[in-house]
Amino acid sequence: MAFVNWARNQTGTPAEVRVPASAEEVARAVRDAAGSGRRVRMVGTGHSFTGVALTDGIMLRPDALTGIESVAGDRVTVRAGTPLRVFNELLAERGLALANMGDITEQTVAGAVQTGTHGTGRDSGGLADQIAGLEMVLADGTLATVSPGDDLFDAARVGLGALGILTSVTFRVEPAFLLHNRRRKLALSDILGSLDELTSQNEHLDFYWLPHTDACLVKTNNRSPGPPRPPGAFRRWLDNVFLENTLFGAACALGARLPGLIPRINAVSAAALGDSSSVDASYKQLTARRDVRFLEMEYAIPRERLGQALRELRDLIDRMDWKIGFPVEVRVTPPSDAWLSTAYGRATAYIACHVYRPTPNPAYFAGAEEIMTRLGGRPHWGKLHTRDAAYLAQAYPKFADFVALRDRLDPDRLFTNAYLDTVLGP
Repeated sequence: MAFVNWARNQTGTPAEVRVPASAEEVARAVRDAAGSGRRVRMVGTGHSFTGVALTDGIMLRPDALTGIESVAGDRVTVRAGTPLRVFNELLAERGLALANMGDITEQTVAGAVQTGTHGTGRDSGGLADQIAGLEMVLADGTLATVSPGDDLFDAARVGLGALGILTSVTFRVEPAFLLHNRRRKLALSDILGSLDELTSQNEHLDFYWLPHTDACLVKTNNRSPGPPRPPGAFRRWLDNVFLENTLFGAACALGARLPGLIPRINAVSAAALGDSSSVDASYKQLTARRDVRFLEMEYAIPRERLGQALRELRDLIDRMDWKIGFPVEVRVTPPSDAWLSTAYGRATAYIACHVYRPTPNPAYFAGAEEIMTRLGGRPHWGKLHTRDAAYLAQAYPKFADFVALRDRLDPDRLFTNAYLDTVLGP
């Protein structure tokens, strides 16, 4: 059975598919793969744009590895195959929440962790920075419990599945809290002059620039004592379903047929941007619905270079006369200590470039990548890029340590695939 990812740009045909229901069944699959000379990988829900999850050997689907295993104070252990949207709801039922999360919640816990899903936050980092423990099956078929203080802990939190297969993750959580979400339209030219102020004054900053315009939709989230003021059912449908998905999808389809109209379409979209405000549960405010299929490249750059990167990207789009219908998304995070976190060791800004799935634009991605790599960028592990191990070894201070640990734990490359051979070396 072929595996196809969400964006439909990655496919693979494993020799065998299994659906393990326990860590012991995962370990059995690993031993079987080793004994038969095959490779083994666990997939998530296919939300990576790279081939990070593919295998030609045994593919494990984590559909039966779901649910919360235990709650102990501010520690919650969840099985690796639990979708983030389900995990958020299970936490909310217990009056708990993660401090931060990415905006897409369809991924499994393990898939999001292993590829470095990060979200946006002034003080709180991505999922890897909220992990308190891991349970994983190693290449020798043993089950390891990994805790802080162990090199494997710092390596495996963003491990790309190269060090072992996660079976459960223990997160630090906190009492459920409310966020005041504010959406407003600002000019990119004004944002470029106030980036330090925007990032320092808001706990969570996320903004979208519409190419061919000077307009940005700026979303900020800050903790609120309440009371809750959630958007009404109609407003939620209007913003999250109709405007951001149905109408946006129609605009993308029109732009695909008539590319010359894209600047005008973006201008109309910019004129329609308006202000709104609500107070609601944190996980509802930090996440979004994405129905329109796209391809994405995202780079993590030193935060102090964000303004330069945006100016260069804007100028490049104008100079090349590309017609870009999708917004460019910008987020920020504090430094991370997970070895292969894109935010390792530095305050980080993320710039994400998207294109409508039916109309790929390799030249746009190549041009953006040239800017980002020149500015010291690190590509998101689950999003399109062309970097290899030689580049990444210079971009990550702990890269050599990660590779050495991998050599020790998986010398026969039981967990590898073509993508890992490129980014980590064979």
